[in-house]
Amino acid sequence: MRPLLALIAILLLAGACADNPPATYPTVAPFDPGKLALGPGDKLALTVFYGSKEIHATYTLDSSGTMEVQYIGSVSAGGKGLRQVQEDIQKRLADGYLQDPVVSLTVTEINSLKCSVFGQVGRSGSIKFTPGLTITEAIAQSGGFQPLARKNMVRVTRLTDGRKETYKIPVEMIAEGRRPNFPMMPGDEIFVPERPW
Repeated sequence: MRPLLALIAILLLAGACADNPPATYPTVAPFDPGKLALGPGDKLALTVFYGSKEIHATYTLDSSGTMEVQYIGSVSAGGKGLRQVQEDIQKRLADGYLQDPVVSLTVTEINSLKCSVFGQVGRSGSIKFTPGLTITEAIAQSGGFQPLARKNMVRVTRLTDGRKETYKIPVEMIAEGRRPNFPMMPGDEIFVPERPW
């Protein structure tokens, strides 16, 4: 009889310790690539149309977030949005250099934005943020879960409008297709806790 009672006690304890992940969390990132703040290491492609001619150039922003553009010289892009930089280039080119230039500027690679992943993962540290990055991809890039990871109570801390918000994400359920994925934002911090059992 005692072995049966011990087994029931163990099952009740395991049930009490089981994760009960939250039912709701953001599933769409409030992310506008056009408002993305550019920074050092980001790669941009510039096309300028003027008359029947066009110029194509690629740039990697230097450590101060600037690039050297033909005709106008140094353009500061660090901390600015893509549209803002594009408008600045167009205005400066039209100011006595080219007649009615049409400027197209696109981001080809983001290297300045990061997310942090730490806790019970293969490699704690920063990973490169790319638009569309999800929590399952971020954990995979960090070497996956360690054996003692608490996979359905992963915490994500996000700075939104000057205040910190924390979400508990059921990553194992997401990986199994039982919950929608969680989109990452630049600057997010992921913490994978250790399970208590």
